[in-house]
Amino acid sequence: MLPFLLFAFVASITPGPTNLLVLGTGTRHGPLAALPLVIGAAGGAAAIVLATGMGLGDLLLRYPDVQRLMAWVGVAWLTWLAWRIFSAPATAVTPEAPTAARRPGFLAGALLQLVNPKTWMMALAVVGVFAGPGTQRAGDVPQLAAAFFLVALPCLGAWALLGAGAASLFRSARAMKRFEQAMAVLLFASAWLSLPA
Repeated sequence: MLPFLLFAFVASITPGPTNLLVLGTGTRHGPLAALPLVIGAAGGAAAIVLATGMGLGDLLLRYPDVQRLMAWVGVAWLTWLAWRIFSAPATAVTPEAPTAARRPGFLAGALLQLVNPKTWMMALAVVGVFAGPGTQRAGDVPQLAAAFFLVALPCLGAWALLGAGAASLFRSARAMKRFEQAMAVLLFASAWLSLPA
């Protein structure tokens, strides 16, 4: 289990589309407001590990065109999201005047995992490397999914806290706009870099 926990930590803490969205939400709305997004994202990733281990992974491996299509749809959606963040109007973050912008919540976090190519590649790796063969897999996969959820929560929470700490640097509308544009560029890059070769 220790090698898997290390893998789950690295997969959850390294930058990717989900981490960047959590960072931006923590910056704009604070860490408590980002909590539903964090729980949804961790739960969505764990659900994909579970579904992959219970047969969806075999289906994707059998039909690589479906896997490619899913990756391209995910990258297209993340590209659109990056553009929305990049082109959003500039607003300052002030503690006395919370932003009126709609923040992503539980459902957004869970659904983001469905279109995140990094999550699917991670789930295929989890099942392929850490789940036992045959009938043992049926017992291993739920444990791996639960453990992944428990590891992902604090990792994503750290990104929300990092965003909240960064908010003090972006009090002016201009500074916040530059930060959000930088996050949008990173989101765009992470989406395109996560495409399978």
